[in-house]
Amino acid sequence: MKKIAVLTGAGISAESGINTFRDANGLWEGHDIMEVASPIGWENNPELVLDFYNKRRSQLPTVVPNKGHLALAELEKKYDVTIITQNVDDLHERAGSTTIIHLHGELLKVRSQFDEQLIFDWKKDLHLGDLCEHQSQLRPHIVWFGEDVPMMDVAIEVTERADVVIIIGTSMQVYPAAGLLQYAPRTSPIYFIDPKPTILPTDRLTILSEKATTGVPKVVNELLK
Repeated sequence: MKKIAVLTGAGISAESGINTFRDANGLWEGHDIMEVASPIGWENNPELVLDFYNKRRSQLPTVVPNKGHLALAELEKKYDVTIITQNVDDLHERAGSTTIIHLHGELLKVRSQFDEQLIFDWKKDLHLGDLCEHQSQLRPHIVWFGEDVPMMDVAIEVTERADVVIIIGTSMQVYPAAGLLQYAPRTSPIYFIDPKPTILPTDRLTILSEKATTGVPKVVNELLK
């Protein structure tokens, strides 16, 4: 069975109503990114950080997977598909995709400050005083700016073995995720779906200047033929 690696960014989730990481003025819902997505922000004001992610977490039940998410799940009928997502929501899971690598963590998980391998499912609000068994504060299971991306090596291995690569809703300007493209085999076709693509087409790179809800079903239908 041929393998497909799919890299998804904020664009696919935005169409389900999830706010993108940065708006036009570089803020995330009025907050400077470093206030809510960095170790120094956590150290300076953990209450603000917890409140920010509690609101993001509580929004998840109000949104649903869109046609882009659902189309990717359909690919599993014919291909071995791995979703490599920069998004922290659970929309790919809810759409029916079965193999998902979350590069930047997951909203519905928290982890211990004492041991980052202690990761727990978490659907409710997280507060100061919520501790692991080592009496250490729990924090959002999110990869913040300045932190290592622990799943990056796995994502590279998946990309290196891919027969087809699909990139959806990402600027390809945020590293290290943007560097994944260089690991794609030279013989593998690449599809890039984004309303404002940041790279140019080549012999093996097909660009669809469309939103995920229209572009992804087109690519999926072509691959399933």
